[in-house]
Order: sequence, then C-alpha cells, then structure tokens
Amino acid sequence: MKHLSYCITAFSFCLFIISGCNNSPEDTNNNSALPSSATQSEAGGQENVKDDVSQKDVVKIASENKDFSTLSAAVKQAGLVTTLSNAGPFTIFAPNNAAFDKLPKGTVDGLMKEDKKATLRDILEYHAYVGVMNRNLLQNGQTLNMVNGKNITVNIQDSVITLNNNAKIIATVPASNGVIHVIDNVLLPPENK
Repeated sequence: MKHLSYCITAFSFCLFIISGCNNSPEDTNNNSALPSSATQSEAGGQENVKDDVSQKDVVKIASENKDFSTLSAAVKQAGLVTTLSNAGPFTIFAPNNAAFDKLPKGTVDGLMKEDKKATLRDILEYHAYVGVMNRNLLQNGQTLNMVNGKNITVNIQDSVITLNNNAKIIATVPASNGVIHVIDNVLLPPENK
C-alpha cells in the first residue's frame, strides 16, 4: 500500500509538471515572466531598459545628475543617447554645467538648433573615447583618438590631469559601460575653436 501511494504521488507530480508546459508558437517570445522594468522597448537600444539595481550606464548617470543637465540635453539633441547607452565600453570626458557656462554667451543655444546638429555631434564625439581609460592609465603626453577621429592630449602635472592643457579632470565616476571623467571646460575640436 505504501508503494502504491508513492507511485500515485510521483505520477501526480509528473502530470503537474507536464501540464505546466505549453509549446504553442504564440508563446515563444512571451516576456510576461519578466518584470516590465526588465523588458526592452522595440523603439531602440538599451536606453529604454529600466533597472534600478545594476550600475548605471554613462547616459543614465549624466541624465540623473542636475550638474549634467546641459550635457544630457546636448546628447539627446545630437542623437547620441542610444549609442552611449549601449555596451561600449566608453570613456566620457563630461563637461559639467559650469563648463558649458564658460562658453561665450549664446554658444550652447546656437548649438542646440537643428541646423547645428552635425557640429554639436562633432563636439560631443570629441569628448568620447572607445575603451576604458581609468585615471591610472592616463599618461603625460599621451594622445587619445576620440570618436570623431580627432586627438586630444593628456597632460599631467603634480597629479593634476588636464586635456589639451585646458580641461581639468575634477572627478571620476564608474559606469556599467565605461567611465566618466568630469571636466571643468568643454573640449572643442580643432576646427571648432
């Protein structure tokens, strides 16, 4: 009797497991088991993925920090959100709002116009390097080829790191897809000076 009871229990368990399997084709791409915050929008790249647990990417870090509101608006206007939200890795030399405020009056507003989108994109790509360059990897006199194809020069004096003898790195923030070095001046590519 004990053996029969065991067999019935095992058989019932197997039926329970099998009944939970559904191989209908319409369910093969079902994301209902995932929380809605873990699904990705069909509209673009990873910038639409919501995740409050993992380390944030460079775009999310900038967009959630009020000191980068100008940079965030510029990245959006230039159409770089999806690119910079993806895996990378990237090193972003990110000018804060105070850095943008140092530009001549009207410069930022002018660059945010639709007909200046290519110029804005060129300037922003001059702040992005493909790969991770942590502070300890930067060397005096080193040149970095930026995303826009132009070079910046690293200068180090008394442990202070500047780029093109102009923009000082004032903070470093790790990101899920690279690293952000906060800088105190906007870097302008050679023909945009």
